[in-house]
Amino acid sequence: MGRAAAPGAMPAGGPVRGPGDTAPYSMLSMPASRDVRAWLFPLAVIVIAGVGAGVLAAGLPAGAAGAGTVAMLVAAATLSVVALSHRARDLRLVVPALVGVGLCGAGLDLQTDGPGYIAGCVSLVGLVLRTPRRIAILAGFPVVAAITVEETYQSPNPASTTLTVLFASGLLFTISAFAAVSQDARRQAEAVLAQETETSEARQRAAALAERSRLARDLHDVLAHSLSALAVQLEATRLTAINTGAGKALVDQLASARELACIGMLEAQRAFQLLREDSAPGPVGLPRLVTETSAMLGIPVTLEVHGAPRPLDGEAGLTLYRVVQEALTNVAKHAGRGATATVRLSWAPGSVEVSIVDSGGDGVDAALPSTGCGLTGMVERVTLIGGRLRAGPSDEGFTVHLWLPAGPRVRELT
Repeated sequence: MGRAAAPGAMPAGGPVRGPGDTAPYSMLSMPASRDVRAWLFPLAVIVIAGVGAGVLAAGLPAGAAGAGTVAMLVAAATLSVVALSHRARDLRLVVPALVGVGLCGAGLDLQTDGPGYIAGCVSLVGLVLRTPRRIAILAGFPVVAAITVEETYQSPNPASTTLTVLFASGLLFTISAFAAVSQDARRQAEAVLAQETETSEARQRAAALAERSRLARDLHDVLAHSLSALAVQLEATRLTAINTGAGKALVDQLASARELACIGMLEAQRAFQLLREDSAPGPVGLPRLVTETSAMLGIPVTLEVHGAPRPLDGEAGLTLYRVVQEALTNVAKHAGRGATATVRLSWAPGSVEVSIVDSGGDGVDAALPSTGCGLTGMVERVTLIGGRLRAGPSDEGFTVHLWLPAGPRVRELT
């Protein structure tokens, strides 16, 4: 099923035409389709120019009639530009302008021997292609009537001339209507194809997300549970070593091993969460990140937010989140027992800054294994998106400071 159209809305290129066309339209809510813009307007300009050339070639009438002929030529050209321009969307402007083109054509044909009636053809074609069918028929009546009167005015056989004009106008109207119907069908086919493409992409995304969720569940059942059990066993072993009078080095090693197991479990849970989610984490996820890290690793972490949040693109938001995550993990690995950490997020009109500062650690776990590439990789990642990252010792302990460009103000971070 397609999306429901808003009242009065139409596909590009003209009005929505339903059975009977019972509802009049006051606005062309969308511009003409590309094929209409591609040939209807230039063709009308060429035709009107040809009509003018033909009228001038036939010779202008003398006196006021000549001035009137020039005035009708200018009026027909102006009204054609107004009515057939893709910027003209209001039917209250388009319909009178097209009718005016047809009446000017009849007047030109009456004043001179040139091809003024062709302007009436332009009027009929424009009405059919740019307005609903019923409006085109009603608005076409005065144009056809004016051409008929003009053609039969001096005709030796008025009845035959009238039938000829009516037949030619009906044929032109029918051909134009078929063209309009073909355009409508093409637009509907394109809309259906676009909707099917969107539906297919949505199904693929849903299938991918379902598969990622399945993988996350399987990994969680195996890896997270194993790491959790390992952390419990290591803690029990550490307590047993203390109770049996084991050496301090062994107790510290067991504590470090448990700490590594907890860090691994936390990282695994974050990976599972990312697998389950369809979008990458960003600044909005920092409160949850701080809470989970503090609870899992036993490190008091405080989040301070200053200023009004600004929008970040997906890569910048993910980078900010990863820097905070990596810095907190490093606190757990290297700061030691008794450490605390503070995450300060500051929003400015054109940027965002975040500082992760730790203090109070005894450095006991400073020997925990580390690749040494975490912050180095982050520096490269931050540089690629136009940001700056500094990391190093401070008076309080160790500080990681990130600066990123940000956009206009958005809702408050909660």
